[in-house]
Amino acid sequence: MEQATIIGIDLAKRSFQVHGARPDGSVAFRKKLSRAKVLDFVASQPRCVVAMEACASSHHWGRAFGDQGHEVKLIPPVYVKPFVKRQKNDAADAEAICEAASRPTMRFVAVKSREQQARGMLFRTRDLLVRQRTQTINALRGHFAEFGVIAPQGPAHVERLADAVEDADSGLPEPVRELGALLLVQVADLDEKVGELDNDLRQQAREDEETKRLMSVPGIGTLCATAIQAFAPPMESFRSGRDFAAWLGLVPRQSSTGGKPKLGKISKKGQRDLRRLLISGAMATVGGAVRRGATKDPWLARMLARKPRMLVAVALANRMARIAWALMTKNEYYRAPQPTA
Repeated sequence: MEQATIIGIDLAKRSFQVHGARPDGSVAFRKKLSRAKVLDFVASQPRCVVAMEACASSHHWGRAFGDQGHEVKLIPPVYVKPFVKRQKNDAADAEAICEAASRPTMRFVAVKSREQQARGMLFRTRDLLVRQRTQTINALRGHFAEFGVIAPQGPAHVERLADAVEDADSGLPEPVRELGALLLVQVADLDEKVGELDNDLRQQAREDEETKRLMSVPGIGTLCATAIQAFAPPMESFRSGRDFAAWLGLVPRQSSTGGKPKLGKISKKGQRDLRRLLISGAMATVGGAVRRGATKDPWLARMLARKPRMLVAVALANRMARIAWALMTKNEYYRAPQPTA
């Protein structure tokens, strides 16, 4: 078997397709391996580039191959697809991964550490429980509305639904009150679990210096700071804060031709959870400035004076992303801009 400089692996649950390419791009080997034999086979190869599509288990395999001394490159699947030749099968996918990894301008995904993935799981578990709580409350509101019991949206108004369940004169049939009590117990249980996870996030934030630096930015709280550390790639991989904001999709979509630039709505590329949290934090900052009727930030004051509130919030989210990049690369705390005389 001839030596390969790039090994492309099409990951799966049990059956892995491996494609080896020489420096000139020719085929060194093609193999189909079971899950148990992949590590031993890659370990037997001379140190080279091991490329895979960025998927659910790719970070685990990336850490394992990296420990063996190989250079690991993870490629977004959308960038691999153009290199697939005709038929779609595992062998063609593995070859396409090698082709994509050999491109000098290809963009890669950084391999996440176990700690970073653990933080991501904590965030996603909390997000799942919050969605389940919202679904349960909305289901309860919808059922009770059919019997004339109306309550506003949000967890803050669950007490009104609980009072209707406890009130025998509320007009709710007995089976409805029993089912409503069952749903209320589920809401309370989910609320308690979300609170426990929030406490875990706050505890981690108090112990981590980088999280404290991120939280010094107005509009970035514990949840957003933790999400940035969990989901964002190393900030050193971006040339500037503008590149990080573009990766998040907080820049206008371009449709330009013939030297005529045409900009549209934000592209919404990159990590959507981070984008959502940054925009939510920006909306809270903008809303506070509007309610107070003034702000100490001269840039925000100028924007609010001439732009719609939602547009200002997206622009502020872009600015917050660039500030977060600067703080994490320079290891500094946020310093508020001083108004000019």
